[in-house]
Amino acid sequence: MERVSGIGGVFFRSKDPAALLKWYEDNLGIAPAPTEYGGRPWRQEAGTTVFAPFAMDTSYFGRPEQQWMINFRVRDLDAMIAQLRAAGIEVTPDPETYPNGRFARLYDPEGNPIELWEPAGVDLER
Repeated sequence: MERVSGIGGVFFRSKDPAALLKWYEDNLGIAPAPTEYGGRPWRQEAGTTVFAPFAMDTSYFGRPEQQWMINFRVRDLDAMIAQLRAAGIEVTPDPETYPNGRFARLYDPEGNPIELWEPAGVDLER
């Protein structure tokens, strides 16, 4: 069976796409999509990606009307939290360390949930 090789993009609606894109670039280092075919898009590092639908009544994403949440892998969760807090962004680390790593939660300026994940040294590729 042919399979997809990864996520090629994340697309969602925004009240102010230019401002939100700038926030993601300034605070999380995500380069904007190129405006021409020769441009360089943001490149992510190879690693585990979890694809998991949740039940409609989950509270995990925050607001009941929230339909999605993005999870970004990070190398150093503590450093990322410090960087975001220095920029005045509220970040809530999960106090528990799980077998698959550590997590923290924040919201972008439009209230979209973002989860940061520092993977543990477990092999999730099996």
